[in-house]
Amino acid sequence: MTTATIAPTSDAPVGEASSVRPAAPHVNFNQITNEQFQEAADHMKLDQEVQLLLRTPYRELIVQIPVRMDNGKLELFHGFRVQHNAVRGPYKGGIRYHHEVDLNEVRSLAALMTWKTALVDVPFGGAKGGVTCDPTQMSRKELQSMTRGFAQKIDMAIGIYRDIPAPDVGTNAQIMAWMMDEYGKKHGYTPAIVTGKPVNLGGSLGRDEATGRGVMIITREACKAFGTDIKNARIAIQGFGNVGSWAARLISNLGAKIVAVSDVQGGIFAEKGLDLDKVFSHLKNTGSVVGTPGTKSVTNEELLTLDVDVLIPAALGGAITEDNVDDVKAKLIIEAANSPVTPYADQRLRSKGVRVVPDILANAGGVTVSYFEWVQNLQQFNWDLDKVNHELELRMVKAWNAVYQRHTDEKIPLRTSAYTVALAKVAEASRQRF
Repeated sequence: MTTATIAPTSDAPVGEASSVRPAAPHVNFNQITNEQFQEAADHMKLDQEVQLLLRTPYRELIVQIPVRMDNGKLELFHGFRVQHNAVRGPYKGGIRYHHEVDLNEVRSLAALMTWKTALVDVPFGGAKGGVTCDPTQMSRKELQSMTRGFAQKIDMAIGIYRDIPAPDVGTNAQIMAWMMDEYGKKHGYTPAIVTGKPVNLGGSLGRDEATGRGVMIITREACKAFGTDIKNARIAIQGFGNVGSWAARLISNLGAKIVAVSDVQGGIFAEKGLDLDKVFSHLKNTGSVVGTPGTKSVTNEELLTLDVDVLIPAALGGAITEDNVDDVKAKLIIEAANSPVTPYADQRLRSKGVRVVPDILANAGGVTVSYFEWVQNLQQFNWDLDKVNHELELRMVKAWNAVYQRHTDEKIPLRTSAYTVALAKVAEASRQRF
């Protein structure tokens, strides 16, 4: 069997099947999201009835997808789509293919999308989907059959003004092309039904690097705000999928030294900074960054504790927990992944004076350019790359300024600040509609 290569561009922050697995599989991500929500809601003194509306998902779908595998055996895959909140616009969120996908995780990710879209002020709500599977062990034919089956099962819940899926961990532009095609069999040619598509099928220029570019913009602004010269900054990135690799490339263009990166097989370190051209070449030839000439091997766990100025967790969630938080030396953490820092670890980092830029801000570049793609599809008019990047820059910087202003004015953590900015918008829309 020929296995498929998955290299996603995503509304979520991670890239591909080679992404780092969570450090703590027992982490309850929905609980994390709820705790973060509650801290902001309490700070805002948000009305209890409004809290109930904002906390509770609107709809949860669980579907079964039968697939005839290449060996002739019938496999039954479980799929999920959670639509969290749509008071500000259609539901928006990625489709994740991963062996650890479950309803609890998808609920958490759907809520994060609600706050993320509000924070960067795009007119979407929040949703998320996924299928419990290991895409790296499936052939192209098997992946296509499963994807089309999933699209059929959630057809009644999606639409260009209802719910627009996108890629996420373990999915990519090809998966979106299959979903768009399957939806089109019933509804006619509808490119706006998904984002993150191939450019040839209505995808947007700049979408592939959008999340990584957003991470770069936020890293640049955070360094400026907190007195770190990015041209002399030493940066470590856990996860070298779509987001981590683009973030590394774009941040290094600002003059920073990327001293360590990692994937599921391990990490590499170079005291004077990695030669990224060599890293990409080695990755292309071997499938991993490990063993890049002129580098020292480190584990994913060691990478998180390196003596660097900026740490960027860009893998899956639960990377920094009570087990390793006291060993973290970076003074600035940019959450390129979703929920990479657990609440306990977050509190410990705050007590140590470490600033954590939250995921709903740091990795919002993907959904922002997904919005641009949707707009282009509806208008049937394509933007050039400069316009896409310019508009992304404006929205990310505006969101950063709003979060930083509230952080300094109200003396609250950046995460609480980001949540309050987002919750205020969703709460106001809820009051106006209900």
